[in-house]
Amino acid sequence: MKIMFSMLLAMGLMTTGVTTASEQAGPVQILFTNVNIFDGKSETLDMNTNVLVENNLIKSIGSSITAPEATQVIDGGGKTLMPGFIDNHVHLMLPGPTLPAMEANSTWEDLAIAGVASAEMYLMQGFTTVRDAGGANAGLQRAINTGTIAGPRVYPSAAFLGTRGGHADFANFTAPVGAESNFSRLNMAQEVDNVADVQKFGRNNFRMGASQLKFMQSGGVVSAFDPWQLLAGSQAEIEAAVQVANEYGSYVMAHSYRKEAIMGALNAGVRSIEHGFMYDCEIGELMKEKDAYITTNLTAFDPNLFDIPAIKEVPASLRKAKSAAAAFTDYLDNMRQCPAKRGHHTDCVGTTEACNIQIAYEKHLGNEFFGAYTSLVALTSVGGEIAAMTGDFMNPYPEGKLGVIEEGAYADILIVDGNPLEDFSVVGTGDKWFGADPRPESPETIRIIMKDGVIYKNTL
Repeated sequence: MKIMFSMLLAMGLMTTGVTTASEQAGPVQILFTNVNIFDGKSETLDMNTNVLVENNLIKSIGSSITAPEATQVIDGGGKTLMPGFIDNHVHLMLPGPTLPAMEANSTWEDLAIAGVASAEMYLMQGFTTVRDAGGANAGLQRAINTGTIAGPRVYPSAAFLGTRGGHADFANFTAPVGAESNFSRLNMAQEVDNVADVQKFGRNNFRMGASQLKFMQSGGVVSAFDPWQLLAGSQAEIEAAVQVANEYGSYVMAHSYRKEAIMGALNAGVRSIEHGFMYDCEIGELMKEKDAYITTNLTAFDPNLFDIPAIKEVPASLRKAKSAAAAFTDYLDNMRQCPAKRGHHTDCVGTTEACNIQIAYEKHLGNEFFGAYTSLVALTSVGGEIAAMTGDFMNPYPEGKLGVIEEGAYADILIVDGNPLEDFSVVGTGDKWFGADPRPESPETIRIIMKDGVIYKNTL
């Protein structure tokens, strides 16, 4: 399925038989019959029922629905109807292959074209909503919303906010202090070294279309200057980010690894912990008190992680990866013992082909580590709750709920073969990451992809 084909779908020129609002009087209605519903929250399916979509919202759900004569009827054939997936941590505008290459050799055209391809890929993998965790301003979102390109709903964070030498410092090694970088020119990453910087660039991010802010509190593994153990940014600076987000009725997500970082972020008012690899039950209790969420890329626990070229070929990164792996060993047991509100998170930086493989593997690991039900909730309703934290002002999609199948929710709908609570593979998993064969542009087991009431795929 080529990008142009999906663009035509999004613009309504090719909609697999769906009648558009401009072609008929009154609302567009689509009735899904004979489906079993996973609603995003329940531990069992609602069997043999129907779902009526009107324009871009779910109008009614029930065993007997009377629809007008012009309604398009799609027989689900006893398959499972469920909410579109939500990925809470993507980087649509970071195509790789490395951060230094993007800083030194990528123009805005390179990054934009890669973003278009990445957006389409996520949609065709069943993701109808993504939260961009740094790098994307509102331009890609606007193009998707107007139907110029195909892609999921996007909650942008705009520029990463981080300290000099921290995880948002993508400048070249010899760049002097204060020098403008490719990433700062494009407002993809900004250096913040005091409270005033945080306020200035945080407010600018909202001006550029951010729906929430991203603060880089810890270091990383595949990065140039920062040990993963880094505690970057003072408590006052993190509190300043929260203050700016509160001005806009939104929230802050923090890239946090160490326990000290996570606890400091939560106490500062951060609502979403990203990665959170040193999570334990004490953190879990504080998260409950603060009504906070966590999203973790489970591929970080893959035993073959050291085979990534960016790790094994760079001695400093290999040392960081080995020390990080040793420090993060209790995460899975702690999360099972003291579960938190955890959203799905892939965190892929790279080509669309590579991210396609990683996405499928991330889905697989969710089921492997936590089981089908917990993984499905992470993919759907928890992501919807995270999206809603953007509040009344900054939520770009305020008309309905996301991540659930219920009356009044957005018509972001998948139909999949089989019961994902019993056979999780139907959501489009892959049991191999490194060395895996290229994956299809859309999983065969996902038969219908609808976003905002528009069908982008129908193989029923």
